[in-house]
Amino acid sequence: MTKAYDALIIGAGHNGLVCAFYLAKAGLKVRIVEARDVVGGAAVTEEFAPGFRNSAASYTVSLLQPKVIADMKLADHGYRVIERPISNFLPQEDGGYLKLGGGLERTQAEFRKFSARDAEVLPQYYDALENVAELLRDLALRVPPNVGEGMRTLLDGARQGRRFATLSLEKQRDVLDLFTKSARTMLDSWFESEAVKAAFGFDAVVGNYASPDTPGSAYVLLHHVFGEVNGKKGAWGHSVGGMGKITEIMAKVCRDHGVEISLESPVAKVLVDGGKAVGVKLAGGEEIAAARVIANVGPKLLYERMMDPGDLPADFERRIKGFKAGSGTFRMNVALSELPRFTCLPEPGEHHQSGIILAPTLDYMDRAFLDAKRDGWSKEPIVEMLIPSTVDDSLAPEGCHVASLFCQQFAPELPGGRDWDDEEEAAADCIIDTVEKHAPGFRASIVGQTRLSPKGLERKFGLVGGDIMHGNMSLDQLWSARPVLGNGGYRGPVKGLYMCGAGTHPGGGVTGAPGHNAAQVILRDRGLFAPRWR
Repeated sequence: MTKAYDALIIGAGHNGLVCAFYLAKAGLKVRIVEARDVVGGAAVTEEFAPGFRNSAASYTVSLLQPKVIADMKLADHGYRVIERPISNFLPQEDGGYLKLGGGLERTQAEFRKFSARDAEVLPQYYDALENVAELLRDLALRVPPNVGEGMRTLLDGARQGRRFATLSLEKQRDVLDLFTKSARTMLDSWFESEAVKAAFGFDAVVGNYASPDTPGSAYVLLHHVFGEVNGKKGAWGHSVGGMGKITEIMAKVCRDHGVEISLESPVAKVLVDGGKAVGVKLAGGEEIAAARVIANVGPKLLYERMMDPGDLPADFERRIKGFKAGSGTFRMNVALSELPRFTCLPEPGEHHQSGIILAPTLDYMDRAFLDAKRDGWSKEPIVEMLIPSTVDDSLAPEGCHVASLFCQQFAPELPGGRDWDDEEEAAADCIIDTVEKHAPGFRASIVGQTRLSPKGLERKFGLVGGDIMHGNMSLDQLWSARPVLGNGGYRGPVKGLYMCGAGTHPGGGVTGAPGHNAAQVILRDRGLFAPRWR
């Protein structure tokens, strides 16, 4: 083996970088091994056509933890986020449109075009959502109580449950609704307009291969609203330079603290000796010794492809096989010679700087899911378009633009034994046709494109089943049960093995929270600090 490290991290995605920073800051000797030739995992910026650059997978900012931003001093190194003037723009089937965001009064004025009652109840809905979102913010940087640790489990559970216990009965009911109900059931109890329900319901299917009628889909909606940008809760924005700028800065901060980062170093196997993780073997044959191995890859990739089954407890191995992963996401970048001209709002405006949602109703989203289950993808898929070049001119040549197309309801595995490599182009054409219906001339304006099916996302980024969350965000795979009950505290089932990716609490998105929390557990286990209750 090569020289030993205090900690070896598999994967230089943002959570791995965050974890490495905190460990190195505490004095540990840390090395990261990354399969690709660039840091960042799914948060990278790439040139995909001559002169055109864009975020390749993750594409927008809100959930990145303010504590992580402050601790790593990202702003001192060029981190900058431009807020959206409005959150979302939804063209409607009747030729109208709905704008969401820009302040309560503006949104209420938009809602009145569809329902005076919906405009009236909007403040109460926002309050209910914010109350539960605040609970999530409080839990995001806390290590979940790990079932099976006796008194410590009880004390951690009591401490974290205290916030819920102090909520009023009405607010506790809101929590129950958002964690267990379908998005449609929850939204039907508040609103009457289909356009309004679609505006909120879209978040319930982002990275979620499910219908808005699926129980628990309301939580996925909630997961996407507990972030903030520049101190504004619930806001979304664009990282200047793309998402890769964030991870480039993180990597620089890590290196400044002595972290070694090895690119083009894919891990073939986690080495276990005497029931303890002792290092990794790279695909090229090099073996690296480490006192602890920390995986920033998803649970399916780690336990099913990087470890010998005999090194895992039998029950744990069985449950990991049942761990659900596959978000039904298809990701495209397109280089454009001009801005899209939407039939309902053709001239340039703030809607081009927002999230453009092509999914006008919950019924549309439900059909897309049912079609995908039957046929592999919907002929009317759910498409979110962002055009970051409207606020960041470094991404495209003058007068041109780049757009990300983030599309939902594409089966992780195609039915009938079909292969995504054979069908990817047809699916991409279907997506472009969907945009063309709302913005005639869009297809003709495309001068370059990239496309990533669920299989392409797995091949490029190691996202098993194309799952951008590293695993479904369902009630049975959250908090202390993410990824498996009894191993929900960032510790793997083998001594010396830890997890710091989105397959742990609080889940997917560019948050940095799993990396932060895993580092605290590792430092606690090393005796560098103890939990407060001790």
